[in-house]
Amino acid sequence: MYFSGIADEAGANIDVQIKATQRLGWQHLEARNVEVTGFPKANLHDIPEPAFDLVVGKLAAAGLKINCFGSTIGNWSKKIEDPFDLTLGEVRRAIPRMQRLGTKFIRVMSYKVSEGGEQMEAERFRRMRELTKMFIDAGLQPVHENCMNYGGMSWQHALKLLENVPGLKWVFDTANPVFNADRSKPAPHPRQDPWEFYLKVKPAVVHVHIKDGKWNPAKNDADYTWPGEGDGAVRPIITDLLAGGYDGCLSIEPHLAVVFHDATVQASAEAQFSSYVEYGRRLEQLVGEVQAGPGRAPTEKSK
Repeated sequence: MYFSGIADEAGANIDVQIKATQRLGWQHLEARNVEVTGFPKANLHDIPEPAFDLVVGKLAAAGLKINCFGSTIGNWSKKIEDPFDLTLGEVRRAIPRMQRLGTKFIRVMSYKVSEGGEQMEAERFRRMRELTKMFIDAGLQPVHENCMNYGGMSWQHALKLLENVPGLKWVFDTANPVFNADRSKPAPHPRQDPWEFYLKVKPAVVHVHIKDGKWNPAKNDADYTWPGEGDGAVRPIITDLLAGGYDGCLSIEPHLAVVFHDATVQASAEAQFSSYVEYGRRLEQLVGEVQAGPGRAPTEKSK
């Protein structure tokens, strides 16, 4: 098992993302939005080719690797009614860049939930099958995240998606069920149960996002916390993963100083960087405690 993080939560600029990863002593980062000095910020599969060349060079000089592309493919901002060519363009841009970087995983989603409308399941499944095949044929592995999308509507929707899209694997996000409605149940929908969702998709999980939080009904959103301090079942999920011999990644997505899909949550660059690094260290401590077992302090090795 190893650590990584969605590094744009430390800062937009690739130099800051590299610095945060090095500060934690990690060898990997998960790339989502990237800013290269002199170029506009965008997702890694969308930045201009000269900017991408600079990213490749900077990562090589730092001795770091990108373990996963946090793509925008089918994400919560994309509607199933949008032209599929938009998705195919993202896929075709991502594949050669992943191959050049030696990146195995790419995070994908199954399009925005159609509120109060027909979910167009057949079309979602068709699109997901096609893009999944494109990645797998290129030697790459798409991983679907339980987020604000069809596959994140409930664990039942997740399993239906997996059943209908051969080859698709899962990136489980520990806190997303905390704020996501369980749409397998009648309205008003209760919040999802992170532990239950995890157990249902566990056979397909090959990558894990670590964030945590508590549902706040007053603001109709989650309050995000340090790992293990919220209702995301972070500690039991890590305990179960390690007991099962999980050798994949735990990738932090703190949401404490900045939230990718909520521009109102911002902080100074220094606070953002420090929060990200502290989050990584707290996760390492939590993992060390799990490895040490109940009632035992973590050893130097487990730290």
